[in-house]
Amino acid sequence: MRARLDVLPGLSGTIAGDVVNNATLAFTEAGTKRRASLHLLSSLEGLDPGGIEIFSADLAAFAQRLKSENHTLKRALTNPHLFAGIGNAYSDEILHRAKLSPIAMTSKLTDAEIGQLFEATKATLALWTDRVRAEAAGAMPEKVTAFREGMAVHGRYGKPCPVCGAPVQRIVFAENETNYCARCQTGGKILADRALSRLLKKSWPRTLEELE
Repeated sequence: MRARLDVLPGLSGTIAGDVVNNATLAFTEAGTKRRASLHLLSSLEGLDPGGIEIFSADLAAFAQRLKSENHTLKRALTNPHLFAGIGNAYSDEILHRAKLSPIAMTSKLTDAEIGQLFEATKATLALWTDRVRAEAAGAMPEKVTAFREGMAVHGRYGKPCPVCGAPVQRIVFAENETNYCARCQTGGKILADRALSRLLKKSWPRTLEELE
């Protein structure tokens, strides 16, 4: 038996032989960052970071976790100690659906905004779980990527927002990119990019009107 294993973009492996009793795994990393590792575990005990599962949580539990620490919404949603299984790409899609800024602080959200975010989180994760399952059609996915056709904002910098048509904006920090719609999420304000806004200083556009 031979099965292909895609772990992360740039990482792949092949399992050959009897995968239950006598398997061999050829594992390669195409990138230069050398972040791949394999661990053989007898159990998963102690590895759960503690984030709650969205589909088994109610609004009260979601709100409690969200406000347990004061962070930006982007950071809170992607924190595995708070919420399980969201990640960078889907947090962008969730915030766009909820019409909330990625840099809004959790401590300042109203009850109505928390409700919007909760419903958007469930709807977005359900939508993409169904889509990925349909694409795989019961098999192991051929390509594991954070950039998917049909996403509203993630990976679509400069392209039109599917809701309002404004160009999708981004904030780049280290290896992560946050994508958002300024018109739908930030009242037309373009958020400072830690690299470009410092470089451009007064020339950095602060609104969609200045960008145009």
